[in-house]
Amino acid sequence: MCGIMGYLGTKPVAKIIIEGLKKHEYRGYDSAGLTVLDKGTFKKARAVGRVSNLEELVSKGDFSGTVGIGHTRWATHGGVTVENAHPHESSNGNVILVHNGIIENSRAIKEELQNLGVEFFTDTDTESAAQYLGYIYNGDPKSAIEKLVARIRGAFALVIMFRDKPDEIWVARKGSPLVLAHGVGETVCASDPV
Repeated sequence: MCGIMGYLGTKPVAKIIIEGLKKHEYRGYDSAGLTVLDKGTFKKARAVGRVSNLEELVSKGDFSGTVGIGHTRWATHGGVTVENAHPHESSNGNVILVHNGIIENSRAIKEELQNLGVEFFTDTDTESAAQYLGYIYNGDPKSAIEKLVARIRGAFALVIMFRDKPDEIWVARKGSPLVLAHGVGETVCASDPV
């Protein structure tokens, strides 16, 4: 069981994501990561261990921005490594996402995409979703996510950012929890209301 979250608003997102991930640690914490989308650039940090390890890494970098996603991981596919920690980015750099659940047909999707020349970097089931979205994405997030949801099998919740949509976070779920909240000038999503 993993903890996922996203934030879109006007406040510095890194601190919000870190605090939210600390509350999600009860869901598992062999690794943690976050990505901030700032001026069309994904700023990603991932660390093995507790969220405090991620927090220390983030404190040493520039993670300014007001849109971001985060994840605490309890491994189901692939070892406990920085490479396998979420968020996962498509090899073309267009899409990044976090995932809670299990993608049962990830191996078939991976083999299909590798045969089309897509390079994979992890041992996770989640990367198959990121790479698939990156491969089919043509500027329309809704259409790409609908195709992804039709293609993958299993229970999942996804929080997704597209590089060319700097003021948007997209979500999809089937069988895994995902809570959405809207406030004045901000939206938050999370795997549970922490």
